[in-house]
Amino acid sequence: MTATGHAVIGTVIAAKIGNPALAVPLALASHVAADYFPHWDFATNKMYKSKKRLFIESCIDVAFGLILSYIIIGTLFPQTNLVYAFFIIIAAQSFDWIMAPYYFLGSNLFKWAYTFGKATNRELDKPWGIINQVVVLVLLVILAKFF
Repeated sequence: MTATGHAVIGTVIAAKIGNPALAVPLALASHVAADYFPHWDFATNKMYKSKKRLFIESCIDVAFGLILSYIIIGTLFPQTNLVYAFFIIIAAQSFDWIMAPYYFLGSNLFKWAYTFGKATNRELDKPWGIINQVVVLVLLVILAKFF
């Protein structure tokens, strides 16, 4: 799932669960569950991209995810503390953050995270990988707003 997707899920968790002792483990579990769902992300077909291009696209994805999360909080869940939401968003994205040093820098200290991420990631190319992801995220936000 894109960093944006994980950020939206983290946003919903932060908006609905005020207890970090429950929200953080749920955010971590959500990352694995979301990656199991067939999806597209910027690393799909990464063999055709340079690491520099993938890094830039990933940074844009992270920035867009934070902006979108801020918009969702501001419009749908204004009672949510922004610092708390940021913390839960980072937790929801954390497995990707942890494997980045291995992928981009070759640090073997983080190879376990990359191996775990590859084992739990289900890629689906465009357009269906994007459509699936958007539909699930929109439904999640709508359900969170009304329940």
